[in-house]
Parts: sequence; C-alpha cells; structure tokens
Amino acid sequence: MPQPRDGAGSGRQTGPAARPADAPAGLVDRYGRRATDMRLSLTDKCNLRCTYCMPAEGLEWLAKQAVMSAEEIVRIVRIGVDRLGVRELRLTGGEPLVRHDLVEIIAALRNNHPGLPISMTTNGVGLTKKAAALKAAGLTRINVSLDSLHEETFTKLTRRPFLDQVLAGVDAAWAAGLGPVKLNAVLMRGINDAESPSLLAWALDRGYELRFIEQMPLDADHGWTRRNMITAAEIRSLLSVDFVLSPDPRARDGAPAERFEVRRRVAGTAESRGPVLGTVGIIASVTEPFCSDCRRTRITAEGKIMSCLFSREEFDLLGLLREGASDEALVERWQDAMWVKPKAHGMDHVGLDAPDFVQPDRSMSAIGG
Repeated sequence: MPQPRDGAGSGRQTGPAARPADAPAGLVDRYGRRATDMRLSLTDKCNLRCTYCMPAEGLEWLAKQAVMSAEEIVRIVRIGVDRLGVRELRLTGGEPLVRHDLVEIIAALRNNHPGLPISMTTNGVGLTKKAAALKAAGLTRINVSLDSLHEETFTKLTRRPFLDQVLAGVDAAWAAGLGPVKLNAVLMRGINDAESPSLLAWALDRGYELRFIEQMPLDADHGWTRRNMITAAEIRSLLSVDFVLSPDPRARDGAPAERFEVRRRVAGTAESRGPVLGTVGIIASVTEPFCSDCRRTRITAEGKIMSCLFSREEFDLLGLLREGASDEALVERWQDAMWVKPKAHGMDHVGLDAPDFVQPDRSMSAIGG
C-alpha cells in the first residue's frame, strides 16, 4: 500500500507552523480547536470488500510487527486520556473484530479508565459470538455498518454474502446492552439510495439509531467522484417521501452527525402525524463539512497520528515509543501533530469535476474510521 509521508521526522517541528512554547495544553490546533475524541485503529485488515473502501482483491496488509501491540495501545490511550484531555475513545479498523486480543484490549483500557466512554465501529461479521464478552470487558456501545437490508444489494456493495451475520450481530449487540446501537449507511447512487426510507423505518422500529454518511473520497480504487456521490440534501429529499424531519433540539456538541427527529408523513401532504419515532443522523463530510468544530484526533493501526481524516501528512508516534521515548516526548509529538491540523479539508469548494482536491493515499480501512 502507498505510504504517506511522515511529517514528524526524528524531532520537533521547526519553521512557521511549529507549535509555540506558550501554546495551550492538550491537543489544540492553530485555530483554537481542541481534540477530545480519539479514534484509534486496531488493524487495517477487514473481512469485507466494500466498494467505497477497498478493491475487490483486498489490500496488502500491514505486517504483524508493524501494528500496535495491546500494550502499546494501552500506553497511547493512557497518555491521551491522562495527559492530553481525551474524553472519548472510538476503536476502529479495518475490522476490530478480527483482532484475537480485542476483548483483552478493551478490558485493559477499562481497568485504566473506569469512566471513559469506549465505543467501537464494526461491520458486525462475527459480532454474535463476541457481543456479550465485549460488554463484560467494558465496551460502552457499538456502531455497525449496514448499507442494505437486501441480500443482493448487500453482496454487491460488500462483495461478501454476510448480511444474515451482520443483522444477527446487530441484534446481539442490542441484547448485550451495547446501546444505543448506531448503524452507519453509505448510500451509493443507483445501488442502495432508493432503499434509504425502508432502512430508516426498519431501524426506527427496532430502536436503532441510523446515520447516513456521504460517500467520501477514501476508496482504495480512487474511483470517487463528487458527481456520483449522494449528497446530504439528496438524503433528506429521499427520506422526506415517507417522513418529516425536524432538527433535533439537542446540541450537536461537535458530533459529526446532524441529527433530526423523525415523524411519519401524512401521504400527499407536507404534514406529519403521530409522535416522534426516533432520530436519524446525516454525516455530510463533503457538502456540509463540520471542520470548524472538529474535535477528533486519529491514530492509525501502525501508530501514526492523523489530525484530519483527509490529511496527507502523518506523524509517527509508535516509532518514537519503540525507541524508548518518555511519556513527555510522546505528548510533545502528539501536540505538534495536532497543532498543524488544517483549517478545513477543502472539498466543499471543489466543483463537480474540478481536480483541485487531492485524495489521500490511504483508504478508509487503512486510516481507521
């Protein structure tokens, strides 16, 4: 897989972008944003081949020794929480469930941080066997990727016939108490976009929280185009056939999803009827970006710091750790990396066919969602 350049070098940054000595504590950038939400990837491996993420033949996986060990993960999280103000942790991949030591990792994290919210994003394959153990180890809640309820569509999108396993995994997570169970759906034009109202109805009926996500230019095939992407405005229009959406009165508070209360629509009118059925979220990273209130810091499976999901610059934290660095040196590296976080990813200013946005080398599975 292509290796993005490492912006950290062997020491501190120098030059105009260097973090000043009097910069605020914590993971603060030049624009005053403070990262408190940590996304940490446990692996780049995945057992699906989703078209918007990976090529059909898969990717060249990282060597085992290149990936953070359980002990290294625990130390990095400890530094983030105890020294840098991280207040929420999301475990990602690839697919976290493929790690044989997943339960042990979560148990160790919970032991160190009894009050820390720890969530996980998964494709749900194999979740039925592990949901109860994950809850017992200390996992707070779970997000499951689910783009379709139809076997044919699911298989077309994921290139694997595992829909029954995923649906069983969602139910197992709910039964284990890993709620609120959130579902993530990426709509692809002409493939599953017409299914969005029925997918929402299914989720609402079961008490799951569905979030639709704009397809982002993070596919390994680099086939993404803005013209083919289903936008947030289109998602709202698709859902409005059956539902009336109104802004959720709760503060967004840095969350990537804009939430809406959902009511049934009176057929043929603009009126709603009945009570609020639940909520739906829309993550519009491309057309309605929320960069100005981004609170995320990302660690890839091989311990690279990414200040932005779309960043082409990375900073090596794991290499420094393996050289025997002190906690203070790791804190400094992490702060330096976040200080140079870009103001915005710039995609909202890109025209339908304009080439001025450069897609990151990594796919979503190699970054960690």
